[in-house]
Amino acid sequence: MVAELVKAFEHEAPKFYDAKKPIMQEGQVGLFMYVVLKGSVVIFLAGTPVEKVGPGGVFGELALIEQQPRAASAVALSDCELLAISRTALLELIKTKPAFGKSLLAAVADRGRFMVSRLR
Repeated sequence: MVAELVKAFEHEAPKFYDAKKPIMQEGQVGLFMYVVLKGSVVIFLAGTPVEKVGPGGVFGELALIEQQPRAASAVALSDCELLAISRTALLELIKTKPAFGKSLLAAVADRGRFMVSRLR
């Protein structure tokens, strides 16, 4: 799934974040999902670190798909290069590649199960 995202959006300029800089905040409207190209990001749930995302990892997809406030925050652990994907661009990709949409839904379900397990 990640390779397909990177290929589909290779024309997009990456976004750069310095270490310790916030990328997204819990409660914010989710305008983008992110793919980590370089560096690493820490995901916080209610202020507690719950996941480290490195190159090839994806985060921020839940709020983008649901159009709900973000359930988690993300901070650059090191200097990062990220691919930011808008909802419009993501929906267009899903329309043109339905198999990608299916793999994205599976990834979202996995993420939901992971977050629930971290809360227990």
